[in-house]
Amino acid sequence: MTLTQLFIFLLVIQIIHGLGTWKLYIKAGRQAWEAFVPVYNAVILMKIINRPWWWTILLFLPIVNLIMFPVVWVETARSFGKNTTTDTILAVFSLGFYNYYLNYALDLKHIENRDLHPRTSAGDWVSSILFAIVAATIVHTYFIQPYTIPTSSLEKSLLVGDFLFVSKFHYGARVPMTTISAPMVHDTIPFLNKKSYLYNDNVEKKNTAFINKLSLPYMRIPGFQKIKRNDIVVFNWPVDTMLTMRGTDRNRYKPIDKKTNYVKRSVGIPGDTLEVRDGYVFINGKQNELPDRAKIQFSYKVETKNGPFNNEQLTKRYGITDLPQYNQDYSISYFPGITEEGLEQFKDHPNVKSIEPLKREKGQREASVFPHDPNYDWNNDFFGPLYIPEAGATIDLNLEVLPLYKRAITEYEGNTLQVKGNQIFINGEVANTYTFKKDYYWMMGDNRHNSQDARSWGFVPFDHVVGKPVLIWMSWDRFGKPRWERFFTTVHGSGTATSYFIPFLIIIAGLFGFSQWRKRKKANS
Repeated sequence: MTLTQLFIFLLVIQIIHGLGTWKLYIKAGRQAWEAFVPVYNAVILMKIINRPWWWTILLFLPIVNLIMFPVVWVETARSFGKNTTTDTILAVFSLGFYNYYLNYALDLKHIENRDLHPRTSAGDWVSSILFAIVAATIVHTYFIQPYTIPTSSLEKSLLVGDFLFVSKFHYGARVPMTTISAPMVHDTIPFLNKKSYLYNDNVEKKNTAFINKLSLPYMRIPGFQKIKRNDIVVFNWPVDTMLTMRGTDRNRYKPIDKKTNYVKRSVGIPGDTLEVRDGYVFINGKQNELPDRAKIQFSYKVETKNGPFNNEQLTKRYGITDLPQYNQDYSISYFPGITEEGLEQFKDHPNVKSIEPLKREKGQREASVFPHDPNYDWNNDFFGPLYIPEAGATIDLNLEVLPLYKRAITEYEGNTLQVKGNQIFINGEVANTYTFKKDYYWMMGDNRHNSQDARSWGFVPFDHVVGKPVLIWMSWDRFGKPRWERFFTTVHGSGTATSYFIPFLIIIAGLFGFSQWRKRKKANS
């Protein structure tokens, strides 16, 4: 849906509302025209139903408004004496058109200063649950989202089993594009294994963006911070074709905000030229310096002397959390990720006979590596150089560089592209240059050989960015034990992470004690 289509849609909604309520406005002592004026009519309606003006804001927040509309329909009916269970059911299941019946068929009287407290315990319970969902949805969608670390691609900085709070407001909260979806649920509804949002089943055209019914155009609330080089970022996986969270479908297209969430480090930002040499990232010709909490890891082939290693010892003594795989007689083991510091200690392990790094040679092409073109003999250890597009930047476009930027030009920026002989046509016109509309980022894991990252699927446009992880609020190791030292620690920063778990408990205890004191004081007064 374009902005023009959105405007027309909202205008139609306002007309439908006005036609169905203008007599009710008059009976409440207002003017008929007030029912038709966008936004203003909602403010007046809040006065009519004796609810606070800021409910108007909730009516225009995507996802949240799906909950608020039925509430307002019911409240409107109750403001004119229609309080029965039947009235409530009719208001909700008629999608608000019950108001037309009240407006034209009945002679009702507006009830001023009506009692807003639910008349039954069940009603009170429903009301509390409903507004708890509203509050949680606002926080989840526009402020803070919980996230769990599923893989070891950022091991040492973020561990498998870390539970994060991801800030939406650092880089600016993205307005949901899928307007008809379940609150606080991402791609799939748990247990039901069904899509959590309304989508168009008829989209089969390849190389086009997924079109979601009633979808909004990309919009983002301004943030107070830009993505800096080496920031850890949560984003939507650009090449996601997940049918459900457990299965893929090459022909399935998904809206951006419903693509699978990934977390990686932004080692390259718009305008950078990136290269990987022997597994190390170089930016604009200089080796990238990671924060001191980040630890580069590589995979190794280890020849053992006597059987398998003790997994708990590997984790606690050597900091090896990616456990090894063995051949049949345990004489050879493969470690997916060992840090450089851990390697120096691990060499002296009594069961280690020899250690060999598992790296590819320069020029040894990996077909799974971006841009998946036989003319580029790149691999995970030797990659690039590659320019990362910046909004407004212009590049020379030819058949040699086209594989690097074709997906950005077509999938992410919505152009048509054809190659005829040696000529490139964009939107039907010959193109020798291209000017990018968006900023792009290069996201990689610190575990260089155990991370599916940009080396596999390329650039991440800014409109795919979800937010910035800021806090580890809970953490459990692979043995099911809590990592107390990681509870309530910050994600970014330098030096050893400090746990704020004890201060947090003290604050909670203080608030609880203060609440109990106020209750006792109120009871005695």
